[in-house]
Amino acid sequence: MEKSSKTIIVGVTGGIAAYKSVELVSSLVKLGHEVHVILTKSAQDFITPLTFQTITKQHVWLDQLNLDREEYVPHVDLGAKADLVVIAPASANTIAKITWGLADNILTSTILATKAPILLAPAMNVNMYQNTVTQGNLNRLKELGCYFVEPEEGILACGVVGKGRLAATSKILEAIDRILYPNLDFLGKTVLITAGGTQEAIDPVRYIGNRSSGKMGFALAREAQRKGARVILVAGPTHIEPPLGVEYFPIVSSQEMYDKVLEFYSISDIVLMAAAVADYKPTISFTKKHKKESGNLVLGLQRTPDILFELGQNKKEQILVGFAAETEDLLANAEAKLNKKNLDLIVANDITKPGAGFNSDTNIVTLVFPNGKKVALPQLHKADIAAKILDAVTELPLFKLKKQ
Repeated sequence: MEKSSKTIIVGVTGGIAAYKSVELVSSLVKLGHEVHVILTKSAQDFITPLTFQTITKQHVWLDQLNLDREEYVPHVDLGAKADLVVIAPASANTIAKITWGLADNILTSTILATKAPILLAPAMNVNMYQNTVTQGNLNRLKELGCYFVEPEEGILACGVVGKGRLAATSKILEAIDRILYPNLDFLGKTVLITAGGTQEAIDPVRYIGNRSSGKMGFALAREAQRKGARVILVAGPTHIEPPLGVEYFPIVSSQEMYDKVLEFYSISDIVLMAAAVADYKPTISFTKKHKKESGNLVLGLQRTPDILFELGQNKKEQILVGFAAETEDLLANAEAKLNKKNLDLIVANDITKPGAGFNSDTNIVTLVFPNGKKVALPQLHKADIAAKILDAVTELPLFKLKKQ
């Protein structure tokens, strides 16, 4: 892909790492990009506007009136012209503001006013970074589609050793390059994704279900869309907002998921079955709330449709990816499922491990292939795991054959 010049807004927030942003801005200018710098008030305690103005040959934006400028509403103008907004370093304070939609300076106002991708490179004390509130804010922003360059471990300005140093300029530049010039491996492909759990009604109030949040499936939908795919997302009950532009079909029961998946299966190139579909449902579902009675209530259960098995039996040229959430014999159970259901790849995870499983923002998975190859991934955010899964799909023989 030809790398044309882009307009990049670089936000610099307060912290000792602010001086490193000079190298970043200089590198972007040398690459031919038009760079506009926004300094927060705290950032000016560490570095001067003149430095960036000299490098970029552009006005540097501060939190003060700019009545002599053409841009009377600078955050709107900057947001409209941006191809990308980068915040490096991104302080805990600014991350919190962005998470909750605060707009009390030019930088946070520009974030709200832009439709451009947003890349944050956090830098702060290790305890601030690991704080539950900060981690919650980071996870929320990842779910909203923001990009991140993880901080590095080392000696911090406070003298403590830990994770919190601003990522190397080379890593930030690499992330910028990936965002501005995305790998559109899935352009022209239709990707069908299932997410979340299903609910099998006992009566209008109660149901049989599971703890699946849908986070993994929604992360896959976002990543497939970024890679250029047409994405069809079929999801059980969840509180997650679907990515803009994704064809979204909310369902409740396993039968509804079965019907909707089969509706789109024939037109799909890649199918990612991340949903945790209930294996059983009540043989009888009461039409009214079943009142408590003396003694026990015995429910009969019957099997629900095995959607993944049926897709595997009727597979033509689709690439079919399954998921195996296990509590024991992880790899053995995953390989058995892979073979029984005629899959091209299975993503296995042990839900008993800390940082893995249902409702978690992170996961620890192993990718298992039909040829016996296994790729164990460390604990990663589900957005990062989604990227790894789709990268693995592009390495499958059938994907390569279709691409030729």
